[in-house]
Amino acid sequence: MQHIIIDEEFKALLPALDEQTFSELEQNILQYGVRDPIVLWNDILIDGHNRYAICQKHELPFHTIDMEFDTREEVLIWIISTQVSRRNLTPMQLSYFRGLHHRADKQMVGSVNQYTNQSAKPQNGGEQKPLSTSKRLAEKYRVSKNTIERDAKLSEAIDEIGKVSPEAKMKILSGEVSINKNVLQEHASKPKEEISEIAVKIEEGTYEKRAFEVPATNNSSASNQNNNVVQKINNIIFKATNDINNELKNINGIDERVESKIAIQTFINTLEGIYKAL
Repeated sequence: MQHIIIDEEFKALLPALDEQTFSELEQNILQYGVRDPIVLWNDILIDGHNRYAICQKHELPFHTIDMEFDTREEVLIWIISTQVSRRNLTPMQLSYFRGLHHRADKQMVGSVNQYTNQSAKPQNGGEQKPLSTSKRLAEKYRVSKNTIERDAKLSEAIDEIGKVSPEAKMKILSGEVSINKNVLQEHASKPKEEISEIAVKIEEGTYEKRAFEVPATNNSSASNQNNNVVQKINNIIFKATNDINNELKNINGIDERVESKIAIQTFINTLEGIYKAL
């Protein structure tokens, strides 16, 4: 029987399933068996941790496939790309993975591999300077270069928090605790004492997110027309958020949750496109 190794660093990259979702996956596997193979690299499990755990629990048979990579960074990038392609990630998870991709890619400076080398082909017979890591990943994920660089700081901060409290890191990525991305980005350069403080607060459930303040408007003055527009935009966003929250209460089953996440992510991408057009 093949000996499968669980690598805690790789495992920690994967968003944890909530109890209900894990139970639904377990029941599906018990009824239909394991449809997708467990993916390994040098006997290390890199995809299928939940399926593997269920098979171990119930002593069920499963198939494996082996992937070939030269470095851990390549494996890391493959795991990230696989997770992002499934599209059932929260905005925080997506930012975290993009940031991890950027950091892993930077560690592979000078290396060429099929997951990161996406620079354009030379034109007119001349040599073209390769795109920077930030620009290349910005094209890959269809966001701005600045977003990728901010995500790198965010992922670094989340990992530093995870060193103090893995539970706090899990709460951030799962959305159990609401924390502003800008706050996380700032913590990437904060002293370890401050990082430890916020990690403990998150783990204990005492962390409080700063309230979002709606810009005040003065309807009596024509000079404040732009502020009125901002207020209207805020009202539209808040109404859409409330409507989405109300609809989420009616969701049943894993398929509807996945489809809802895709719809919400599409909405977020649309807003980001509008934002960049301003």
